[in-house]
Amino acid sequence: MRNYKDLLVWEKAHKLTLAVYKITLVFPREERYGLTSQVRRASASIAANLAEGCGRRPDGELARYVQIAMGSGAELSYHFLLARDLGFVQSAEYESLNAEVREIMRMLSALSARLRKPTAAGAFQAKR
Repeated sequence: MRNYKDLLVWEKAHKLTLAVYKITLVFPREERYGLTSQVRRASASIAANLAEGCGRRPDGELARYVQIAMGSGAELSYHFLLARDLGFVQSAEYESLNAEVREIMRMLSALSARLRKPTAAGAFQAKR
């Protein structure tokens, strides 16, 4: 079992989730069970899937959870766009949040590629 807290991408995803919870506090009350919930769920899903994947034995399992985390990242990116277009976040805030998602997605893609290599034993990307 690997420690998910050793992954730099997990740390970034966790920090993004904390930021998402803060920004969604100002979303309209009527969105509590709509967009607010969806944004929070998609964001938390990235870090949660990395944690769950690290708790699995073979690298193939971790690779599968990395792919699921990537799907959640894509979903989150769309939710940020929707929140911007609905006027719930300003354009500058949207750009910053979306840049964070893009960086996390790049890191997940790199981790996924390393896990797919035949010698994936050294694929675990620890924090520097």
